[in-house]
Amino acid sequence: MESCHSPPAFFKFEPSHFGVSRAGTPVEGSGSSRMQRQSKALIGAGLFVLGLGALASWRLGVRHPVGNPSVPEPSKTVDLERYLGRWYEIARYDQPFERGCEAATADYAKRPDGKVDVVNRCRKGNGRFEEARGVARIVDTNTNAKLKVSFFGPFYGDYWVLDHADDYSWSIVGEPSGRYLWILSREPNPGDKQVRDLVGRASAMSYDTSMLIFDKH
Repeated sequence: MESCHSPPAFFKFEPSHFGVSRAGTPVEGSGSSRMQRQSKALIGAGLFVLGLGALASWRLGVRHPVGNPSVPEPSKTVDLERYLGRWYEIARYDQPFERGCEAATADYAKRPDGKVDVVNRCRKGNGRFEEARGVARIVDTNTNAKLKVSFFGPFYGDYWVLDHADDYSWSIVGEPSGRYLWILSREPNPGDKQVRDLVGRASAMSYDTSMLIFDKH
């Protein structure tokens, strides 16, 4: 699941460019108070639009190559209660928001409103741990295998549980574009044979497993 970083800044906004100081007071010669109020409203709208544009540029500009042009539908239903808890990332398609991450984990906890709290954590090269918090909601209530996850306001990404063990000891997660893939386990070091078997399962679903980055715990 996404997210050790927020999108980078693409612009630096200076209020004085629009006749308003950093404190929100009129800049000398900026016009009437009515015009100032209108300017502030336009600034707010403009910032929102610019923010959306920056986010779109960020998402489009750093996407991982397609590793599977025909992602299959999830193969099993998911018992959400059994899926909750801690997962250890065993392998992944590398993404900018996880670059340099090791010992990555994902913790899922059900909320009273039926959504799921998400906490992703990983260790960076400097030895410090970084954390990202998000929320997930089920979009396919027939199987519980398709969710939407957000770490950034109203922007959601797909999270598909493509396959999982009957005892929920491992899980393979992807999404419809084929650019994202995670192999997860309940154990930080499930053993070489288990890892080979899981990579084989991903390959059988037409994923290019040569793109996988293997985690260290």
